[in-house]
Amino acid sequence: MDFATLIGLFSGLALVVAAILMGGQINIFVDVPSMMIVLGGTFGTIFVAFPFEEVRQAFHAGFKAFSSRKVQVREVVGTMVKIAEISRREGLIALENVKTENMVLKKACQLIADNAEPGLIRTTLAIEITSMKRRHKVGEEVFKRLGSIAPSFGMIGTLIGLIQMLSNLNDPKSIGPAMAVAIITTFYGSILATVLFLPIANKLRTRTLQEELHLEVIFEGAKSILENNNPLLVSEKLSSFLAPRERK
Repeated sequence: MDFATLIGLFSGLALVVAAILMGGQINIFVDVPSMMIVLGGTFGTIFVAFPFEEVRQAFHAGFKAFSSRKVQVREVVGTMVKIAEISRREGLIALENVKTENMVLKKACQLIADNAEPGLIRTTLAIEITSMKRRHKVGEEVFKRLGSIAPSFGMIGTLIGLIQMLSNLNDPKSIGPAMAVAIITTFYGSILATVLFLPIANKLRTRTLQEELHLEVIFEGAKSILENNNPLLVSEKLSSFLAPRERK
């Protein structure tokens, strides 16, 4: 689990709830019609703006932002050094048997075992990078749009509440509660956008940059193995991707 994401989400919501409880009762912030306007309008509109498959992929990617642990660059560097050691000890052909869940790394090992040209490896990984960016861009755009739609429907709900309130001005006692309910929809929309949708969009953007860096490390490692097949030299070259304090 990515505990940093979960801690950030729950701590943000907890502080908001704590501030509400310090100022009064939380039940006055619960209004089912307002939730229906914001949630129903937001998710209904996103299916109009994007194909169903892209929305499904975006939510799957958003879930992975919470459930998958971030792979550090030093781990990828360490993996490539171990692969260099295997190729040095057992030969390039032994890399066909490397077990890994990373399909790009598996493909790179296969290309090394086939003694492919560095240019072919670069082209193959460039295609992988482009494809990965395209997939991640869809998820990022979906959550960015959700972050802009939710506050808009919050305002729509507020306008609906104001219209209903103004139609009952003959009852002064109902104006205060009606105004509070009208503003709640703006509160819901702002909370969803600020605490959930936009942070997830930023998280997906960060993950895209991280995975792009990982693919660059894999390419440079594969090229170094083909050029000299020396684990020490591979380690020295790939250490350039690490922060100075991580270069051990």
